[in-house]
Amino acid sequence: MTFEQLGVREDLLRAITEMGFESPMPVQEKVIPHLLHNEGDVVALAQTGTGKTAAFGLPVIQRIDTSLCRPQALILSPTRELCLQISDDLADFSKYVERLKVLPVYGGSSIESQIRALRGGVHIVVATPGRLLDLINRGTVDLSAVHTVVLDEADEMLNMGFVDDINSILSCVPEERKMLLFSATMPNEIARIAKQYMNNPEEFVVGTRNEGAENVRHIYYMVNARDKYLALKRIADSNPGIYAIIFCRTRRETQEIASDLIVDGYNVDSLHGDLSQQQRDTVMKKFREHTLQLLVATDVAARGLDVDNLTHVINYGLPDDLATYTHRSGRTGRAGKNGVSISIVHSREKSKIRAIEKQIGKTFEHKLVPTPQYIIEKQLYNLASRIEKVEVNEAEIANYLPGILRKLEWLSGEDLLKRIISMEFNRLIEYYRDAPVVEDYQERKPKRAAEPTNGRGGRNRKSDAQKDTRTAEQGYERVYVNAGKSEGFMPARLIETINDNMPMRVDIGRIDLLKDYTLFDVRRGFGAKVAKALTGARFFGHRLYAELADPNRDYAKASMRKSKASKSRRNDDDDRYTGPKNNRKRNKNRR
Repeated sequence: MTFEQLGVREDLLRAITEMGFESPMPVQEKVIPHLLHNEGDVVALAQTGTGKTAAFGLPVIQRIDTSLCRPQALILSPTRELCLQISDDLADFSKYVERLKVLPVYGGSSIESQIRALRGGVHIVVATPGRLLDLINRGTVDLSAVHTVVLDEADEMLNMGFVDDINSILSCVPEERKMLLFSATMPNEIARIAKQYMNNPEEFVVGTRNEGAENVRHIYYMVNARDKYLALKRIADSNPGIYAIIFCRTRRETQEIASDLIVDGYNVDSLHGDLSQQQRDTVMKKFREHTLQLLVATDVAARGLDVDNLTHVINYGLPDDLATYTHRSGRTGRAGKNGVSISIVHSREKSKIRAIEKQIGKTFEHKLVPTPQYIIEKQLYNLASRIEKVEVNEAEIANYLPGILRKLEWLSGEDLLKRIISMEFNRLIEYYRDAPVVEDYQERKPKRAAEPTNGRGGRNRKSDAQKDTRTAEQGYERVYVNAGKSEGFMPARLIETINDNMPMRVDIGRIDLLKDYTLFDVRRGFGAKVAKALTGARFFGHRLYAELADPNRDYAKASMRKSKASKSRRNDDDDRYTGPKNNRKRNKNRR
């Protein structure tokens, strides 16, 4: 099948041939003929990077009457970056179409210049919903001649809260229009828009509904929470040619991870909601030019990004919304290329792995965190490959070569090679000399101590009150917090509360979650700071109190006294805090 056989016009064929288009991709084979030759609306479900822009862009351009200088096609996209990308692609497709004008309309740019361009006459408007609605409310854009409406990345627009804007915009275009909806997934909101605004749409599915990109491997590493950052660095180091986006859950985590990686010598920057548009554009320019090897981003900040040739997507923890994982992983493995989606998880996320596997129809590979020896081997082989493939400018180097040869003539070829490789090898050996062991969480088998028997050959099961949980692991110190299982205080909530109240990232070790309280390890030197940050924080109406744990204090007995007191005197004052200071206050009142 060729583009010509699909019905694409000669002037468009000439342009896309120069761009390197050879044969249509599956979504183009299905959508282009329908848009050119059939009536009716279209819903196309396909991953980002599968050629959707050409699938709707070529027929949209072909249907434009350039003699009528009014907006005839409207393309809505979720973000400024995607809006500009679509506009650039349409400009390339229409290189040989005379007088065709395409206008990108988005926030963060001068609205006055966009109004002037609209008054000068345009044929295709590519817009973000917010800015277009602003222009509609000002009465500066006329959509009465629009015969084609395209919603690109429709699920992303809904995730970003644009559903009301989309409804308002669609009410301003003629009812007799062709509507095209392109989406990677098909949530219920998309189905409702299709039912409300589309006329018996024909659905084209490339692959399976909500499945992941075909050429993407899915890998997960299961580690302790305190080892996630170490695992991230090992993964990056074991892939010398990595070009990746690292997804984090919060702005704070994004900034902290990026800052730590910069300090550790990686070419990296962050993308999150606190950046101005100018800062965002600068970061994206550096990343697209490969000046940055890694980009750390939140899902919100990365929505609509269109970056080619990503080798990896790294999930620094899995998202709560399974469809978000599909979007993340779909940013690699585009246009027939292979990609890798890596997830760094802890044991509590195992169920999410299984749910995602069911949704995307693929199985995750479980791998162990790369060892220093493996990383050194990979880096040295990469160096050898670069030496082998380097281009030698014979003419330019000829003037300098005799002097260099005289200086190094006492070295044999093997000695010279050893020295070249050792320039990298010595650095790696030094960096990983005392590197900590990053254990796989699943593979760790806790040693079972001898247990006392109950006199009948059975084991005595220790209650919370009998467990020895007050001793921290080496290099850590214990912190007590007055919330436990009975309050629904889970490890994930503890880590989230610490992240929300601490100005820097803190390594968390062992967590012992008991009935009425929790004891957990933090890196030595941070215990007092964490305790201070947690004290006074709220957990569903329960005010937290934390302190450095005293190994000699029986917290189980203290918590039982607290429970009895709370039953007899249930009021808000009981939630102020518990611990030694509270006990001293009560004793003073008794005296």
